[in-house]
Amino acid sequence: MILVPQEKIDAYTAHGWWGDQTMWSLFQRHLREQPDAEAVADAPNRPDFAHGAPRRLTWAQLGEEIDRFCLLLVSNGVRRDEVVVVQMPNCVEQFVVYLACARLGVIVTPVPIQYREHELAHILDVTRARAAVTFSRIGKAEAGHAAARMFAGLSKAHPSLALVFAWGDTAGEGMVDVAAAMRSAPSPAQLEALEQAERTAAVTANDVFTICWTSGTEAAPKGVPRSHNEWLVIAPSIIEAGEIRLGARLLNPFPLVNMAGFSTAMAAWLVLGGTVVQHQPFTLPVFLQQLRDERIDYTVAPPAILNMLLQNEQLLAGIDFERLSRIGSGSAPLSDWMVRGFAERHGVQIVNYFGSNEGAALSGNHIDIPDPELRAQFFPRAGVQGYAWSISTTRKIRTRLVDMETGEDIDEAGRPGEIRFDGPTIFSGYWNAPELSRKAFDAAGFYRTGDLFEIAGDRAQYYRYVGRSKDLVIRGGVNISSEEIENLLLGCPGVREVAVVGVPDEVLGEKLCACIVAAEGAAPVTLDAIGAFLREHRRVAVYKLPEHLLLLQALPRNPVGKILKRELREQARALAASTASAASTASTLKVAA
Repeated sequence: MILVPQEKIDAYTAHGWWGDQTMWSLFQRHLREQPDAEAVADAPNRPDFAHGAPRRLTWAQLGEEIDRFCLLLVSNGVRRDEVVVVQMPNCVEQFVVYLACARLGVIVTPVPIQYREHELAHILDVTRARAAVTFSRIGKAEAGHAAARMFAGLSKAHPSLALVFAWGDTAGEGMVDVAAAMRSAPSPAQLEALEQAERTAAVTANDVFTICWTSGTEAAPKGVPRSHNEWLVIAPSIIEAGEIRLGARLLNPFPLVNMAGFSTAMAAWLVLGGTVVQHQPFTLPVFLQQLRDERIDYTVAPPAILNMLLQNEQLLAGIDFERLSRIGSGSAPLSDWMVRGFAERHGVQIVNYFGSNEGAALSGNHIDIPDPELRAQFFPRAGVQGYAWSISTTRKIRTRLVDMETGEDIDEAGRPGEIRFDGPTIFSGYWNAPELSRKAFDAAGFYRTGDLFEIAGDRAQYYRYVGRSKDLVIRGGVNISSEEIENLLLGCPGVREVAVVGVPDEVLGEKLCACIVAAEGAAPVTLDAIGAFLREHRRVAVYKLPEHLLLLQALPRNPVGKILKRELREQARALAASTASAASTASTLKVAA
């Protein structure tokens, strides 16, 4: 399925930015050239979040499992352009599923393991997914999430979901037992039939490979389709910014469900022909052990983690910084102290990233911004004439800064505006959402990010991130729509009015605070009560639950009735600060009108 307009395909191909390579054709090249080299590896704590022991697969072994999974898809009637929802923790099986789908032209829509019925029902409605691929258990054996059973239950209300592929120790009634089906090696006749299915699919580099999910000001997640070309053109932003060599060993702590994970652990990995070592979930002792034991050349980590590591130098003992000389970070402001400290003490250059599922991306490395203090807060003013940068992506895109009120382009320093992108990295529209797609682009065809930047630097050569115009809370690098949680909480007993804002958090960046006006005569509203309502009655992902509660007699509003979230954020920050030293993250503050 090709969604990109032909004129864009022709233009980007003529410039040499897009080609005919697919994820599958890149895999085949490495399969031929280095079949016995290690391709992927599990985290050592795999039993903590999934069935089975940790696994390591060479390119040849991975290819054999892809063959078997492809045959399983074909034998169950899954065909080109059909959508498959994948909910799996970071593990080697993800590469089997993703590459099998890439080979057959099946569209992958990966979702976070935290998603539950509320989020998944919307995704199934939008995509009309034919099948789901998951584990029979995600989490610890004694208290794991029965993912396969959840999808089986969803299929009753979503008849398009005809198949549930359950990968694990056991598969329930009506599910496809993947482990059992893949035990036997395929026969020559089956392999011949698979080759015929591949030829029939005739997948091109412009076919949709994935639909990833993002949240904006709208209450529901939005599907972002990306083709093979749209993914592969992103790879240089990672490889060149981090100066990552061919065959590098990459440690991936990001969920392999969106831009952060796919750009490195799929696109860059396949371009480099290296090894991806998976990490799930973020567990610092395991992460550090992997850095030591796995001979890692490149990884990423949140700013707060890098700050903490530099403050506790003993934790870094034994890490080979001759190899691990570049580390990526982002999703929150970087500390110039941290960027400088890693460079001076360990010879490690920190790469500052900004990006979105839609393909808007900026990368700041030590070549373009040598001064750590500047690199911590600025990005190259990419895609603007008159400036030259080391990363080739900057010469393929265009950016503009626009005044949100007047619509004027901003060229002077210090004036905040919305940053907008155009070029081969940018998606062409949301999945099955024409109205949202129309609003996502301006009259000149630039993608409206909703992120505010300003021009900076002695030659006006940098962008500085200012904030977000969209009402999002970014918790641990994951976007949460305030409006989504507000709409759900309006149905909670005892709640008359509600607004949701983010409060700063040293580790996660932000946490949610629910600002609530209680209904008259109702039982007292508590953090536990609203959490139970969202979790048990609305089946919302746990990471979206508010972790602070601000009780108010009235929500502050301007003269035309709009809620003044700026005031709520100030009160919520005061609440968070007053309880920062408490052992529990739950807190309540009653505020007089």
